[in-house]
Amino acid sequence: MTTVNTPVRERLIEAATELFYAHGMRAVSADRIIERVGTTKVTFYRHFRTKDDLVVAYLEGRAAAEREAVEGAIARAGGDVDAALRLISEGIGASACSPGFRGCAFINAAAEYPDPAGPVRRLNATHRAWYTSTFERLLAPLALPDPSAAAADLMVLRDGAMVAGYLGDPTAAAGSFLRGGRAITGLRRG
Repeated sequence: MTTVNTPVRERLIEAATELFYAHGMRAVSADRIIERVGTTKVTFYRHFRTKDDLVVAYLEGRAAAEREAVEGAIARAGGDVDAALRLISEGIGASACSPGFRGCAFINAAAEYPDPAGPVRRLNATHRAWYTSTFERLLAPLALPDPSAAAADLMVLRDGAMVAGYLGDPTAAAGSFLRGGRAITGLRRG
């Protein structure tokens, strides 16, 4: 994991990403991350004022990866809403089937950081707002009577699929997202 060419800040975020997702943000101490990276507390705190700042950096990385995946699915669909929903569903299924999957990092973070005014929950809210607005943009060509409500419904389906993918059958969760998305939008497979 540690390489000579990788800057310490990036190595700290990489270690945090692995450990926070696998064990929980509150359960992993800064000392454990420092030990994993092979650095010092002084170096850690030079890059992150607090451990919560590292949590935010971890979630920013997760948000960027999710946004890239969703935007990529929408772009590959080339304006076909049903194809985009299918590709997003496949992405959910692939994530849920990956080794060590523990559900949505943002849902997990919200459970560990309940203060809505704190930086973790503010970042979470920003990411959720991005998802909802992206779903609304995706659905715009369908001219639905209430595109905001449909986008919010897709967000609930996405959340449910992520939880179900962790607690149950990941493939079934992805299929449920797709069927639910088609029902919300009035799209029929075909």
